[in-house]
Amino acid sequence: MLLILPGIVSAESSAKVQEDKTEITMSALDAVKLAGRFVDFGDYSQAQAILINMPQTNNLPVEIERWYLLAQIEQKKGNIDEAIRIYRKILDDQPDLVKIRYELAICYMMKGQWYRADYNLRLAMAGKDIPDEIKQRMMYLRYVARKNKNWNVWFNFGAAPDNNVNQASGGNECITNEWGTFCRNLPEPEKAIGTNFMLGGNYEFKLSDNWRWKSDATIYTNIYDKHKYDDLYLASSTGPRYVWEKGDIWLAAIVNRRWYGWDRYSWAYGGKLDMNYDWSRKLSSGLTLRVMDNLYDEYGDWMDGQTYTAMPHITYSLDSTKYFILRGNIERETAKVDAYANRKYGGSIGFGAELPYGFRVYLEPYFSWVNYDGARWVVKDNTYQPVKEKDFLQRYAISLSNNKLEVNGFVPTITFSYTKKDSNIPAREYEKWTTEFSFQQRF
Repeated sequence: MLLILPGIVSAESSAKVQEDKTEITMSALDAVKLAGRFVDFGDYSQAQAILINMPQTNNLPVEIERWYLLAQIEQKKGNIDEAIRIYRKILDDQPDLVKIRYELAICYMMKGQWYRADYNLRLAMAGKDIPDEIKQRMMYLRYVARKNKNWNVWFNFGAAPDNNVNQASGGNECITNEWGTFCRNLPEPEKAIGTNFMLGGNYEFKLSDNWRWKSDATIYTNIYDKHKYDDLYLASSTGPRYVWEKGDIWLAAIVNRRWYGWDRYSWAYGGKLDMNYDWSRKLSSGLTLRVMDNLYDEYGDWMDGQTYTAMPHITYSLDSTKYFILRGNIERETAKVDAYANRKYGGSIGFGAELPYGFRVYLEPYFSWVNYDGARWVVKDNTYQPVKEKDFLQRYAISLSNNKLEVNGFVPTITFSYTKKDSNIPAREYEKWTTEFSFQQRF
C-alpha cells in the first residue's frame, strides 16, 4: 500500500499520515485498504467500483492513496494515457511523491516517450528514504531509457515584447578638437512586439545494442512588428552516438544557416563532441566541444573565421522536486580583422523546482566577459581613438508555468528577463527588459 511501504512517499507525507490517522473515517480508510487488496488479487473492476463510490474524505494521504490505486488499475489494464493523466493530477498538487513520479516514468516508458521518462526518473531518483533496491531499479531504468531514446519532437511558440530590440543606449557622443565640439545623436532604444516559434526534433537509428546514428534539426524564428529585426535560424547535425550504462557520447557534423531582417546573414559548418555521464543518482555532468567555420554573406571581408567552444554543465538534484544546473561557456572566435576576433568566458547557475498546485519555476542568472583582440576606432572621452573592446554582460531570467493549464501536452509559460551590457565603449552599452509568453512541451 502506498501509505505504508518505505520510500513510496516523502518523509513529510508519511509524517502527516501518522498525525492524521485519528481523523480518518474508518469507512474511507477501510475502503482504500480493501480496494488495495482487490488490486493485489487482480480484481480491478471490484477495486475500481469501491474507489469511485467510497465516501469523500478531506484527509490528503487517503485521497492520494485512492487516486494512486485508480491509476494503478488503469496502468495494469493497459490504459496508459489515463494512468498518466491521474499520476499527473496527483503530482500537480503533491510534486514530492517519489513513487508517483516513478510510476509516471514507467508509463512514459511503456508509451516509448523516453525523454519524458528520463526527466521524471532523474527527479524520482533524488528523493529521500528510497530503499536500495529501488535505487538500483531506477538506475537501471535510466540506462534503459538512454538506450531506447529513438526520437523526440519539441515545439514552442509565443509572444515576446521587447523594450530595446535594437540593443541601443541612446544619448549622444561628442568629439572635441581645434575647431570645436561636434556631437551626434546615438540610436535610441526601440520597442517591439515579437512572436517566436521553434520547431525541432531528433531521431536515433539503432545500429547495435550500444551504437546509434543520431540526427537532429531545429528551426527558430523571431518575427517583430518592425521586420528589420526579424531573425531566422536553421540548424542540423548528424553522427554516431555510443551509449553505455552511465553515459553517452555523440560525435556529429553540424550545418547552420541564419537570416537577419530577412537578408542572408551567415553560414556555419563544423563538428561537435557531446558527452554525458551520471556520477550518482543525484549528480550528472556533461561537456560539449564544438568547432565551426563561419562565413558571413555581407561581412565576410572582416568577420569570416572560426569558433572554438567548450560548454561544460553539471546537474545536481536536491530532492525529487528541486535541482540546480551549472553551465559554463568558453569560446574563442577568430576573424579576418582582429577587431572582430574575441575570447568569451561565461557561466550560469540555474535553479528549477516543481511546486504544489501545478506550478513550475526556473531561475537563471547568466554572466559573460568578452575581450576583443584588436582595436577599433571609436568615439570615447570626446576624442576619436582606437580601443580594444571589453564587455561584461549580465542576464537574469525567471520562468513560471502551471501544469494544470496544459493544452494537448503543452503548458503556457511566462518568462521575465533583464539584460545589461557594460562596455569600455559607451556606445556599445545597453540594458533591456523582455517578457515572453510561450507554450512549452510538458515533461
